[in-house]
Amino acid sequence: MQVTQTKAEGLSHSYDIVVPAKELSERLDAKIAEVQPQVSLKGFRPGKVPAAHIKRMFGKSMMGEIVEGTMSEASEKALNDNNIKPAGQPHFHMENEAEDVIAGKADLVFHMHVDIMPTFTPVDPAKLSIERPVAKVTDEEIKQSLSNLADSQKTYEDKSVKAKAADGDAVMIDFVGSIDGVEFEGGTAEDAQVVIGAGQFIPGFEEQLVGVKTGDEKVLKVTFPAEYQAEDLAGKDAEFAVTVKAVKKPVATKIDDEFAKKLGMDSLEALREAIVKSLESEHKSQSRNRAKRRLLDALDVEHDFDLPGNMVDAEFNAIWQQVEADVKAGNVDEEDKDKSEEDLKTEYRAIAERRVRLGLVLAEIGQEAKIGVAAEELARAVNAEAMRYPGQEQQIAEYFQKNPEAQARLRAPIFEEKVVDYILELAKVKDVDVTRDELYADDEAPGEEKKKPAAKKKTAAKKAAPKKAAAKKEPAKAAAKKPAAKKAAPKKAAAKKPAAKKK
Repeated sequence: MQVTQTKAEGLSHSYDIVVPAKELSERLDAKIAEVQPQVSLKGFRPGKVPAAHIKRMFGKSMMGEIVEGTMSEASEKALNDNNIKPAGQPHFHMENEAEDVIAGKADLVFHMHVDIMPTFTPVDPAKLSIERPVAKVTDEEIKQSLSNLADSQKTYEDKSVKAKAADGDAVMIDFVGSIDGVEFEGGTAEDAQVVIGAGQFIPGFEEQLVGVKTGDEKVLKVTFPAEYQAEDLAGKDAEFAVTVKAVKKPVATKIDDEFAKKLGMDSLEALREAIVKSLESEHKSQSRNRAKRRLLDALDVEHDFDLPGNMVDAEFNAIWQQVEADVKAGNVDEEDKDKSEEDLKTEYRAIAERRVRLGLVLAEIGQEAKIGVAAEELARAVNAEAMRYPGQEQQIAEYFQKNPEAQARLRAPIFEEKVVDYILELAKVKDVDVTRDELYADDEAPGEEKKKPAAKKKTAAKKAAPKKAAAKKEPAKAAAKKPAAKKAAPKKAAAKKPAAKKK
């Protein structure tokens, strides 16, 4: 076996590898001798099949396996002999025809290209200075959360028979949907409650109920959204024949101890405390997210080294695939609409480079600090993933148990967050008091450290951090996380009628 390096430019290395046909033939003979005692063929006693006959019967397939194994062995030897740490799998190109090599008519000659991992010294985390925005929970936030909870518990009472429905009223209806005069599956409902202005039904449905009275019959003309979940309805014009059975007005919910008890709390004060704890937890999480973003910016500034081309290509392709999907769905940032595809690709490739660089930096720091992901941490992640698929928990868990690559995808974000926490513990972190709006504002808000051009805020695919930051949540949603608040959003009758509902 002969290994010759043909290229060593930066992180790009190439080798020409030659394995003589004679050596392959010797390996084949050795393989035949190894399996001969176990071979059993008709007309021969077990273990007594002549080697020549085995070669005639199975030589071609056995040689194919030998060639594949030899290529793997040769590539490993080239990497080990040259002390190379590959950045991904090497790429091979056979110079001779595979059939000739397998038939023993030609040497095995192939070209191997591999990108290697860069060597660099990561910054000392203790030398980093990070500002972490923090916000206190205000009385206004608590008040707004209580108000939102009260709205979710809103009840309705009948208006007079002649009263017209207005925005915010609940209308009890029966409806039958049709397209081109033909009723469609899921387009019929009885005693469906529609709250006008709630935005629970497809565009145009609720709005056309303004002004109806009990006993009215009306045909609503709507168009299903192009992205509607039921593909047979998406983008189509439809009519809904509606019969109004009742018009109800909202009844304000009094926020008191009785209200809190309906939500499972002992008192209004206990409910307030639950809301405060939830909001504090939410603010703390967002503060950490903002500190992480600034930390990643600081790490990006501190490091500049060559990147493996294959890793950048893979990251860019993943980003660009999402960009193309967004374009197809009509979800394009205003700032991107007038840019050429070439300009966008240049911008997104810069972002891919940033992501790869940060990933390598975090990996190196984590390795130096001997940070790992414990088996129980991975098990919790697998369990959390399995819980997303009710009824299929066992199958999902087994999938991850048998699939190392899938496990790696779960392990990566856990590792990243542990490394980020490690760095934040060592870095000089200064807490800066901000308002809630400032805490949840974009990274480019006043007072926020500017990112490099490649890290400007874009669509989800353009997030600069390796992992997308948590989205901003409203105060009421924080309280809804508490067990007591689970009762705050009872199912509506119309929720079972999918065709007219938003998807």
